[in-house]
Amino acid sequence: MDGLKMFSKLPQKIPDPFNLLGDQPKLAFRSQPGGIARLATTRNISERDSYWDQYVVLFDSASDVFTLISHNDIRRALYEAPENVATLIRVITSRLFNLVSDHTFPAPPSSPVTSLASSLYRTGTGAGAERNATKEVLNCIRVLQRVLPAVFDIESETSKFELEVLWKRVEVQEGSNTSGAGGPAVEDASAQPQFVIEDEEDSDEDEDAERAPKSPPAQAQSTEKPKETHPSIAERLFSCLIDLMFCCGFTLPTKIQVDHYKINYVIWEKGVGSTADPGPSQQYESNKTEVLRLLLVLLSRQIYVPPSNLFTSPSSYTLHFVQKLPRRDVLTVLCSLMNTAMNATHPGNANVMGTVAGRLPYNHLLMKGEDPRTTLVSTCFQVLCVLLDFQSGSARDEASGPTAKTNAFRYFIAKLHRPTDLSFILNGIVGIFEDHMSSVNGLLPGAKKSAPYMVETIVFLWKMVELNKKFRAYLLDSEKAVDILAYLLCYSLEIKDKPEQHGMCRVLSYLIQSLSAERAFGMRLSSPVKTQIPPKFATPGNAGDFMIQSIYAMVATTSGTLNSLYPALIIALSNSAPYFKNLSVTSSARLLQLFTAFSNPSFLLSDEGHPRLLFFMLEAFNGVLLHNLSDNPNLAYGIIRAHKQFEDLGTFTLGRGLREIRRVQQAKEERAKQGKGSINKGKNRAPDEEEGAPASEKARLLRNETGSLDLPRSTESTDTLPEGAHTRPAEDESATRPLMSPTAAETPGLPSPPGGSAAMSEKARGKMRAAGRSLSGDMTGSLERLAAAGVGRNGFVPTQEWVSSWHQGLPLDIPMLVISELLPKVQNLQASLNATTANSAIIDMLRSANLEHVLPKAPPLSPRKFQWSDASIVWLTSLIWGEIYVRGMTPLGIWNSTAVRLFYVKHAQAHQRQITETVTNVVGGLLGRTESSQSVGRRQ
Repeated sequence: MDGLKMFSKLPQKIPDPFNLLGDQPKLAFRSQPGGIARLATTRNISERDSYWDQYVVLFDSASDVFTLISHNDIRRALYEAPENVATLIRVITSRLFNLVSDHTFPAPPSSPVTSLASSLYRTGTGAGAERNATKEVLNCIRVLQRVLPAVFDIESETSKFELEVLWKRVEVQEGSNTSGAGGPAVEDASAQPQFVIEDEEDSDEDEDAERAPKSPPAQAQSTEKPKETHPSIAERLFSCLIDLMFCCGFTLPTKIQVDHYKINYVIWEKGVGSTADPGPSQQYESNKTEVLRLLLVLLSRQIYVPPSNLFTSPSSYTLHFVQKLPRRDVLTVLCSLMNTAMNATHPGNANVMGTVAGRLPYNHLLMKGEDPRTTLVSTCFQVLCVLLDFQSGSARDEASGPTAKTNAFRYFIAKLHRPTDLSFILNGIVGIFEDHMSSVNGLLPGAKKSAPYMVETIVFLWKMVELNKKFRAYLLDSEKAVDILAYLLCYSLEIKDKPEQHGMCRVLSYLIQSLSAERAFGMRLSSPVKTQIPPKFATPGNAGDFMIQSIYAMVATTSGTLNSLYPALIIALSNSAPYFKNLSVTSSARLLQLFTAFSNPSFLLSDEGHPRLLFFMLEAFNGVLLHNLSDNPNLAYGIIRAHKQFEDLGTFTLGRGLREIRRVQQAKEERAKQGKGSINKGKNRAPDEEEGAPASEKARLLRNETGSLDLPRSTESTDTLPEGAHTRPAEDESATRPLMSPTAAETPGLPSPPGGSAAMSEKARGKMRAAGRSLSGDMTGSLERLAAAGVGRNGFVPTQEWVSSWHQGLPLDIPMLVISELLPKVQNLQASLNATTANSAIIDMLRSANLEHVLPKAPPLSPRKFQWSDASIVWLTSLIWGEIYVRGMTPLGIWNSTAVRLFYVKHAQAHQRQITETVTNVVGGLLGRTESSQSVGRRQ
């Protein structure tokens, strides 16, 4: 009893002056009625209520805000007490605007010891004993990052809440201050512009715009009638964020501050538009990231719009940012983002982790948390890609391209022309690619963390190639053009087997197609690949060989899962074919294997768009034969040896194709029956007698090369292409099809054969029509059923009329002329020489062959460029935002639990992290944790 009395005298709550038992105020905010719960349970909380102070002073980090305030809390308040959410936004933004113009902001940075002492002092003597204006500004930014996605999530596309709270302008009363976000203390300390972007080819209108006087500050310009209305909260917020991006002591070093003007529009880092480095900014990197993250949240309004409404319901936030900002702000923001991203691998911009511990093997597995520099670079890339991609509503490019009125960021990125600027951008992109390649190709697997912004880097490169013709020319004239091609193809091969990365594979295929349409690109294909390529991807030969074999691998090893990418990849081969020289035996064989797969009846007849792949492959052959036949004897020899396939294709009909498909099916069924019957005899059977044995496969391939084996049997070989690539269509193909099935009228630049060729072609067509009549008369009911049910996919039924529509446009004349001219000579050499010397003699003969008197004159080159459409613009926008969404899921979960409408979100189950044995030996059991993987299913 005495013991019980002793314990009963203890206080009910143990004093915790040093906060050793946890952060009680934060726990109370989450659990007590006076915390976050009050936002939804108490109606009409006054703006003057002290309740709002805790949103500004309570939190110490972004994770605090995102942990203690959930989207469900905001969503519940929006439904039960929406006026409180409106008040929260008004109070937080008002506090932010006032703090930025206050003389106490930014608070001078304190040392860790001083910070700890002040923290203990505040905890022991009561909150608010010492005010930290920088912490309050950061908390305002973080709370808005958390609240705005929930506001955007409201079902109505044009939310009345947003219009009333964020975009409504209030009339100015007599004597009120209309200075905007910053007030007199927030002024530009730069008297002169840092740089001018201009182009000698500009129109008069552009030149006038360049010579125009400087625009007034954003706060004054954003209102149409500044004497009558205040800027809206959204407008003031954008102006405030730009001021914070260039605030000395917050995001820039204090040494560049001029007098008492703390806002100085100085580009963050050395590069485009700036030859001077403002100085070290490692302590400000996290602040830059916080500001950019809120900017990204504001720009993310468009992910809550369905794809069908993306153009008709543009984001008011992004429209304002790309159209209403002063020229000074656009250029400074653009160059700051771009220079920071391009300096990602610059040694001078690495922090301590990047220079010492950051270069140790497996450091990324041992060190907890993200590197602030990497996070900043990633966020800069994301904002940059979003701004350069935006084409919605009035921001859509005009016929001549982007303008300052449609999207100022796209316009000014297209105006860059100085060689030093173009070199800086190219070197930055190459540096990121090299850094990624070294992480993949290192001696210790997984020892170095790969760059998390590879997707954004490739998208940015595509935007530069698409928008800036001078950069495109500079890139292709540079020796690094071959390196860029190698990096793009290696990255494609690296991610091709990851379904969540197939959208990125499409970006790469379209980018390669865009590059291949340039003559300077083709001229580089005969150069060797000097950059270090992973051994598993390396191939002997020049850049053209590497391109051919990489594209073959993309097609042949993915079992049809990348079916929708085939057109762009094969078009890239067709565009590049006139420049191929000295192709190796392997590359030549790969081209013929692609031709064999695409001409297989089961592939040709399974989809309405498949014949176009055959058309593009024939175009590629024509490009080589018409421009560089003697420089490519290996390919010419391969075409001659495959003469029967070309001849069979010239007389192809629906009935013939269906019979071949049926024959292959019966052969498979027969082999299956024989396999079941010979299970017990398998041990006594010689290996070479197996139908699928490697030696037997090799023998069949060799017979096929000499023309002794017919086309259908050769396509059964797994060495040619996987069965699924030509006998089983892809599960899903994109609905975005910028290319249509080719016909004679839709193929500009198609060679026009002379009279002899036309006569031969007409003779072949006559044979084809005769064969078609005889075969169509003999068609059985089983073949008709096969055409209706067993060949086409998704309800497609091939008909003879459809076959004739594309067959008559196939450019077969050039290969047939070459075959008819050179096949007899090859056969004579084979008959007169032994097998050892025949091949070398044939190659020498083909290298000296001159068919100018037989072949028609090569027509002007008409490469197929990638053509943008509404569907492709929506697709790329959804892909960019999908990547940003996935990256935002950890550690903060910025858009988690909100109903995104631009793309689908699929959450995979948590799985145990797979690590190599080497890592296990190095780090022991410290890494026994799980992680969840997420993937975004893009709308097509």
